Amino acid sequence: MSIRLSDIAKHYGRAGRALEPVNLEVAEGELVGLLGPSGSGKTTLLRIIAGLERPDRDPAGRILFGDRDVTDVHVRDRRIGFVFQHYALFRHMTVFDNVAFGLTVLPRRERPSSGEIRARVYRLLEMVQLERFAERYPAQLSGGQQQRVSLARALALRPEVLLLDEPFGALDAKVRQELRRWLRQLHDELGFTSLFVTHDQEEALELSDRVAVMSHGRIEQIDTPDALYHAPANRFVFEFLGDVNHLEGEVRDGVLTCGAARLRTSLPEGRERLLLRPHEVRLAETPSPEAHLPATVTAVSPVGAEVRVELAADWMAEPWLATLRHADYERLGLTRGQRLFAVPRRWHRFTADGRPQPAAPARAAAA
Repeated sequence: MSIRLSDIAKHYGRAGRALEPVNLEVAEGELVGLLGPSGSGKTTLLRIIAGLERPDRDPAGRILFGDRDVTDVHVRDRRIGFVFQHYALFRHMTVFDNVAFGLTVLPRRERPSSGEIRARVYRLLEMVQLERFAERYPAQLSGGQQQRVSLARALALRPEVLLLDEPFGALDAKVRQELRRWLRQLHDELGFTSLFVTHDQEEALELSDRVAVMSHGRIEQIDTPDALYHAPANRFVFEFLGDVNHLEGEVRDGVLTCGAARLRTSLPEGRERLLLRPHEVRLAETPSPEAHLPATVTAVSPVGAEVRVELAADWMAEPWLATLRHADYERLGLTRGQRLFAVPRRWHRFTADGRPQPAAPARAAAA
């Protein structure tokens, strides 16, 4: 079931506008993440799609599920499944009864037989790997297991659209990662159309077919994870997706100067702000002919495939972050308090109104 939104807006009286007129298309079977900081409008948009909130009448927006206009359809008739952050399970019911609940309260003419309900519930519990816990109560389950019960309950009614609001937000990092992989596999197996809200960039980029990045009630960009990261539409998207280092200074005679920092460049004269990803920063024991960016190591985290190094200096408005290979970490013998030099491999620039300009490799920018 595809989803199409046209001119969906929402304001809350004196609180102001929560959503600017939004247009969004989700293809049948697609998994789309709504990503943004608190107050960006992502949850409001999800609740409007679900029918839990009503959009403004001016402009007169429309919500279509396939060819069916559901703009004025009550939430119970939209045939959607909704998974909340805090599970919303009935504490006095077993796992089986929680999953079966939506089926048992259907009108008699729509209600499956008790045998069909039992078979459907156990198929779902097997799918979410909880068939052994059917007679347990929510309090006897871990957070990850409770969230899987919540998802099974949402799928029991065979919804045309599945909506999830921060589904893993209450779980610890390891459990979140496991459930992300599991949800992606389940989505690919069942092929349902789904939107989920998150403020976690890693979660959105790992799980989604496409991600809609939101800010101040607007969709700044919707694209594949790879396109968002490598071809951001504006400065907000670039800075929101991942860690960013800033270098701001005056360019005179081909040199950008900021306190003790100097960078040879072919940029135009005047004030410039350069943005660098942590992996675009190399660390060296001596400055290069093109870059003199002295810094002190303030933290080292040799965890995972890369080593994260935090740097501080008087010329930095905020500490920088560099990511190194373990071989470079060992070669440099990194420790806290060590004096090193940052060497940019590449940087990014944006116009005053946030539009991207071509990224520049350091070697091409050197005078």
